[in-house]
Amino acid sequence: QVQLVESGGGLVQAGGSLRLSCAASGRTFSIYDMGWFRQAPGKEREFVATISRITWSGSRTDYADSVKGRFTISRDNTKSTLYLQMNSLKLEDTAVYYCASGDNLYYTRVPDFWGQGTQVTVSS
Repeated sequence: QVQLVESGGGLVQAGGSLRLSCAASGRTFSIYDMGWFRQAPGKEREFVATISRITWSGSRTDYADSVKGRFTISRDNTKSTLYLQMNSLKLEDTAVYYCASGDNLYYTRVPDFWGQGTQVTVSS
């Protein structure tokens, strides 16, 4: 079983920054793809960003168009931790952010495991 615990959410003004963290345990962190999803009130959960397992050529990243250039996903395999650096936050970034893990998440966008979520609220 995998446990994913997010932290770092909170209230921030538009234009500000936050960094989310996701601590993973229960299986070897480095060999799985990881990702971030979010769900705004009244909306379906949506993909935000993903980072692949590390291979000989490094890790690959991909982002939703709505966050490209503003958000950066990264991973620290020595700490079994996933990060999401969020800059230039907008009101529409307000949502519950979920950490996710999956064997092939980078391509399928379908996680095997979810965290419990952390609230991010952007105010004007």
